[in-house]
Order: sequence, then C-alpha cells, then structure tokens
Amino acid sequence: MSANLTPEKIESDRRLLELLSQNFGNISAAATEIINLEAILNLPKGTEHFIADVHGEAEAFRHILKNASGNIKRKVNEIFGNSMREDDIRQLCALIYYPSRKLALVKQTEHDIDNFYKVTLYQLIRVLQEVSSKYTRSKVRKNLPKEFSYIIEELLHESPSEENKQPYYNRIIETIISTGQAEDFIRAISHVIQKLSIDQLHLLGDIYDRGDGAHTVMDTLLTYRNFDIQWGNHDVLWMGAACGNECCIANVLRISLRYCNMVTLEDGYGINLVPLATFAMDAYADDPCTVFMPKANVDEEPLSDKNRQLIAKMHKAISVIQFKLEGQMFQRHPEWKMDDRRLLHHIDFDKGTIEIHGKTFPLKDKNFPTIDASDPYRLTREEKLLMEKLIHSFSVSDKLKRHVGLFYSHGSLFNVCNSNLLFHASIPLNADGSLKEVALNGNTYKGAELLRQTEMLLRTAVNSDASQDVRRNAIDFYTYAWCGPDSPLFDKAKMATFERYLIEDKATHNEEKGHYYHLREKPEVCDMILDEFGVEGEHRHIINGHVPVKVGKGENPVKADGKLMVIDGGFSKAYHDTTGIAGYTLVYHSRGFELVQHEPFTSADEAVKNGTDIISVNRLVELNTQRVRVRDTDRGKELTGQIEELRELLYAYRRGLIKERK
Repeated sequence: MSANLTPEKIESDRRLLELLSQNFGNISAAATEIINLEAILNLPKGTEHFIADVHGEAEAFRHILKNASGNIKRKVNEIFGNSMREDDIRQLCALIYYPSRKLALVKQTEHDIDNFYKVTLYQLIRVLQEVSSKYTRSKVRKNLPKEFSYIIEELLHESPSEENKQPYYNRIIETIISTGQAEDFIRAISHVIQKLSIDQLHLLGDIYDRGDGAHTVMDTLLTYRNFDIQWGNHDVLWMGAACGNECCIANVLRISLRYCNMVTLEDGYGINLVPLATFAMDAYADDPCTVFMPKANVDEEPLSDKNRQLIAKMHKAISVIQFKLEGQMFQRHPEWKMDDRRLLHHIDFDKGTIEIHGKTFPLKDKNFPTIDASDPYRLTREEKLLMEKLIHSFSVSDKLKRHVGLFYSHGSLFNVCNSNLLFHASIPLNADGSLKEVALNGNTYKGAELLRQTEMLLRTAVNSDASQDVRRNAIDFYTYAWCGPDSPLFDKAKMATFERYLIEDKATHNEEKGHYYHLREKPEVCDMILDEFGVEGEHRHIINGHVPVKVGKGENPVKADGKLMVIDGGFSKAYHDTTGIAGYTLVYHSRGFELVQHEPFTSADEAVKNGTDIISVNRLVELNTQRVRVRDTDRGKELTGQIEELRELLYAYRRGLIKERK
C-alpha cells in the first residue's frame, strides 16, 4: 500500500488530506470507508436505460419507467415463473407499475382482502430483495420512504423460511395488515422496486413536439433522480422559445398546431393562444386554409369542422409569420450561409408561383394577404403586436422556465458514460469521413470541440453576466441549432418546411442528410469519432437517435459491427407508420446490452384493468464474457481515486504526519 507514499508526497498533498480528515478524522474512520468502497467496487454495475425521441408521448414514457423496459417483469418471471400462472404474473406486475389504481380495482372484487394483502406483501418483498441485491444497504435505504424504512429493511434482510426468524417475519406482515397499513406498504414497496430497477436514465433528446405530453414528461423528470439529457433539436427549439427567440416561438406554435396539440402550450405552460386565434380569424376570414389543416390524431375525439377551420387558420397565420421572421434572421446572420432559405421574395404573387434554383413551381396556396410583395419579410403592424404578446406569454411562464432549466442543469450536447458516447443527432463530417470544420463566432471548430463550443454559445443565452449583444447573438443561435445545415443537432442541407407545405413536387421536399448519416455504417469512422471524444474501453459504442429507424423496411438499428446503436424507433404516434414499431429502449446491465423493441402502448387504464403491458421484443446486442462490476465503470474510477486518497490519509495518520481528530 505505502510503496509509493513518502513524507514528501504527504506534504505536497497536505491541503487535500487536511480537508479529507474533516470527514474521516482517525484511522478507524478512514479504514472503514476504504473497506466500504472496496466492497462497492465489486458489486454488479447498476442498470442504465437509454431512451431517445420521446416526442411528448408521456403515457408510454412513464409506463416504460414503471416497468423498466420489461426488466421488472423479467425479474418476476425468474422468481415466480414456476409457481404462478401467467395471468397472476401479469396482475402482480400491473400492481407494481400502478399500485394505487390496481388496489382500488382489487378491493371491488376481492372477498378475502386480508389474505390478498398477505400474499402480495410476501411477493413484493421477494421481488424487492432481487432488484436491490446489486446495491449496498445504504443505497437501498436512501430509496426507502422514511415512514416505513426500518420495517422494510427488516423484511428485506430476513427470510420467512429461516426457522429462528419465521415467527418474527410473519408477525411483521400480520401487524402491517391489522394496523391498516397494508395498502400504504404495497404502494411504498412498489415504488421502491420501480426506482431500483433503473439506476441511471439517459434521454438522448427530442422530448418535445408532436405528442401532447412533453410537459408531463418534464414534470416526471422534476421528481426523478439519476438522469441526464442530451439536447435534441426539438428541445433547443423550446429552449430558444423560452429565451425569447421569435423564430423558435413561431416554430413551436406551428408544430403544435400542425399536430393539433395545444395541450402542452395551453394547459402545460399557460401560453395564451387567444391573440393568435383572433388575428387568424381576421386575417384569413374567408380562406379555407386547406393546406394547413391539422394532422388527425387517431387517439383523440374528432375535431368539429369549426375547430378544424380555426386551427387551420391559426396554423397558416403563424407559418407565414415564421417564414418572415426566419427571412429576417437569416439576413441578419450571413455567416450562417442560409440565404437560400429566404424564399418569400422568389414568389410571383400574381401568378401564384415560386422560382427555386431556376425552376418555377405552382404554389398549393396562393392567398397571402399579409405579405407585401415589395417587402415580403416585413411583419404587418398586427403581426408585430401579436408576436409581442406571444413573446410575453412565453417569458412569464414559470413552469416553462422550470422545465427548460432541467436541460441546463441535467443536460448537454453530448455525454461520455461508461465507454459510451451519447448524442442526439450527428457529428458533422466531410465526404471522406474526416471531421468537418464548422464556422462558429468567427472561428472554426470540429468534432468534440465543435460540440463544446456550440453548447457554450447556447448556454450564453441564459448567462446574466454576458452583455446584451452577446446574449442576443446567443439567443439568435438557437434558430441555427434547430435547423442549420452544419448544426450537430440537425446536419441536413435544409429544413424543407416551406416546400412541404406549399409545393406539390416532392423532389423539393428532400432534406439531404449530412455525410455522418451515410458514413456511420463504417466501423473505422465510428472508431475515429470515439477516439476524438476520448472514449476508451474494449467495448465502446456511439448511441444516438434523431432519425427514425425504419424497422418495417428492414433497417437495422445496430450498425458498424455493433459500434453504433440508433435508438429512435418512433415513440411518437406520428412515426409509427414510418418505423413499423413504437420505439426502442436500450438497456445496459451488468451482463451486457439489450435493445428492447416496443409495440404501441394502449393505455395505463388497460394495464391496470387487464394486466396488459407494452409488448416488447428483447434483442441481445452484446453479451459480456464476465459481469461488469462497479469497478469497471466511470463511478468505479472515481471510487478508486477516493480509495487512493484515503490510503494516503491512513499512511499519514499512522506516521503522525497528520494528527487524528477526536
């Protein structure tokens, strides 16, 4: 232990050791902590879950957290598969996922409720023993509800089959029931099982847009622990809107209206859409706005014709405003080289056509009463007033600020965790596979440094110490991060919003992808990227989302000989037809990686009543020859460093170089 330790070494580290001695004041305390940490290093690593592109599907997201991507059911099957019927296993799992709702149903039909409580408590304790077995008692204790912590610990660490303790164990269960605490205990134990089944949650971007529950997803994360977020382009769109970026606000509103999703805006964040509705009804009073009819949501009650017409008018109104604002923005920032996205001045309003790259196309909608052909990007007086009201509405939403704050406190553009590189979309590359130099604030960057500098610029928008001009530039940059051709969050030649709405020719709709999306199939390219980000380890991977994997057409989410995993399988209902499934989650436990492919989730009500679950297919991606221990993880490296410091403190105590504290 002390071969490399000398009095000179102790003296050079004295300040660190003096601070350490405040927590471990003597030989006994330091030695005890070393024993504790060495033991932790040899536990199996906790289970990590990777989820990408939730897109507001809150109910499916929360269910996957509750069932740990099927991990809880797998544990229940391992324990009770030979002693319980399949239907009983489903009902027990439903109870673990939704204890309060399931108990309410059980009480309506169960004739011997005390016996049900007794059997269920024994079963739940057994499941909790299994899911907690890879953690220290201290970690388990921290996840227990305070009011039941002592009793649950006693039940966890005693066996009902042990002869000396059997009456003791049984009496605890009986007393829980006789004192009327059974339901509270069942709820408490179920929630602990859920917590301990996922050790770390990684969200690889695009929590927002399309589905109507993004605010509910964020509410869930506010109460969650151990999670990180890699920003997606739809997330930075909302972050930009919260900062007051007019283009981002217009895009947020347009997408919400396109997918007929005003719940997040109005109910979630209190955004007042009345001014937009009033303006739209006035500006497009006699316009059928056929092109801007919202996409139907099959899960919702059909909209009345009146409501559909109103939403279509609002949709058109904000789309036209968006095209104007983006034209102004791209002109203000020539360094972005996005002048080709300024299209309004190419419209012949008399003929109802537009010229793009020398070719003329008829427009699907020719009625633009708010556009002045001589100055097409200028907002009308009414449009300016409307945007002022909308900007104010976004800026005063406290809930939006709290939710966006999670992206800054728990998020980043990329993350390296346990030999895995996590990011949402892309690393810009040249055609030959080399890292692409991208201009940013007068300098050029590539690879890891490009992502670091991009993140720093985006964070400057909420830095109160920055000057007004610097912050304004950073706020503007959220538009480029959302749809810029070299943005690591997008990396396509263009976002063809205008063309998709207004031009029939589908050739104009094509959004040419950056070279990364084609070259990521090559193992050598993935290795180069992993080296660039300093990712080490025998088994290292890139994990990202952004582009839905078209499973129904035979596309494989595992690429480059297993070095890359794309886990956007289409959580959003809008993508189900495209992907053929309803999302992926990736599970990394101590024995390896499993990719879980999900079918569409019906509802929590169905899960409670009938024990239905998200039908999932587990695909083993990578099996480790030996179980991964905490010692092999990033956390293990931290603990190993702490052990070395404690051993140094122990050396100093034993030689009197640092005095023990009483």
